[in-house]
Amino acid sequence: MSAPPPLRVLVVDDSAVVRRMLGERLARQPGIEVVGTAASAVIAWDKVRELRPDALTLDVEMPEMDGLSFLRVLMRDRPMPVVMVSSLTQRGAEVTLDSLEAGAFDFVTKPGLGSRSDLELLIPEIAEKLRASQGARLRVSTRGPARARPTQVSSGLARTTDKVIAIGSSTGGTEAVREILERLPPDSPGVVIVQHMPEAFTSSWAKRCDATSDLQVREAVDGERILAGHALVAPGNRHLRVVRRGGSYHVAITQEPPYNRHRPSVDVLFESVAHQVGANAVGIILTGMGADGAQGLLSMRRAGARTIAQDEASCVVFGMPREAIALGAACQVLPLDDIAAHALRAAAAAA
Repeated sequence: MSAPPPLRVLVVDDSAVVRRMLGERLARQPGIEVVGTAASAVIAWDKVRELRPDALTLDVEMPEMDGLSFLRVLMRDRPMPVVMVSSLTQRGAEVTLDSLEAGAFDFVTKPGLGSRSDLELLIPEIAEKLRASQGARLRVSTRGPARARPTQVSSGLARTTDKVIAIGSSTGGTEAVREILERLPPDSPGVVIVQHMPEAFTSSWAKRCDATSDLQVREAVDGERILAGHALVAPGNRHLRVVRRGGSYHVAITQEPPYNRHRPSVDVLFESVAHQVGANAVGIILTGMGADGAQGLLSMRRAGARTIAQDEASCVVFGMPREAIALGAACQVLPLDDIAAHALRAAAAAA
């Protein structure tokens, strides 16, 4: 059986140094062919039409037309997987989240001032995300001022803290989690979330989720109590565990070593929920690369929790749900639109 053709990539960045390094280094990565580079959105658009690449790397900050504006044009006229290259700043976080809403496949962050050594370390991560984008389901947001909120389903639960919904996601998860939260009513059981994201980004993302949900959504603080009608997001670069104190559940925020290459890790969250909440929990694993969360979801199911995996058709990347399903960790495999309602029913039926 012959190997699949390499992924044809166009590198777009206004810095000549970055452009040359990304082009040269990515070309050495297995399964990737760099077909060209571009210093601006105008040049990039011409090269997209001329070279017909399979995917792009795209700098957020560029002259003439910024990366976000170009992305919106691209996803409207010639949609393809795009990995954004962002700065690890508050503004970088906001623009990157806008890019994910606009349809970007994923992003990487340039630490510090983007030195050559920093950029060198990013190459394997960029290559991994580009390869994962092959065959991925592109999601282009229809969000806007007039966008109707999805129909909510009443939880049928009093405002107690005896039920917990735990959600884990990665690539594609920023929008998937938001859609679930928008469908949960204000009397929903408390929600805890791990989304693979840098520390400069989670607070901004939580605020965006809060703005579109009837739940109170925020970045979690160590020791905070899990309350009905609230959703707590694991801070970037920190693990989130659920702990029981007396008759209530709280979060513990720690900086232990990464697990499954991730901090925060979905497995760390799910394992803690399995041990501390048991049959009173619902576990949800969503779109994402890799296997983080699969073993933890299995532990939750073995502890009596109801567990849900997102189906392949509605995932941007089916990696994490696929691994969980293969282990027998999911009680149900559901499309994204159905997950919130099923999670509420499962919580209401929990012991």
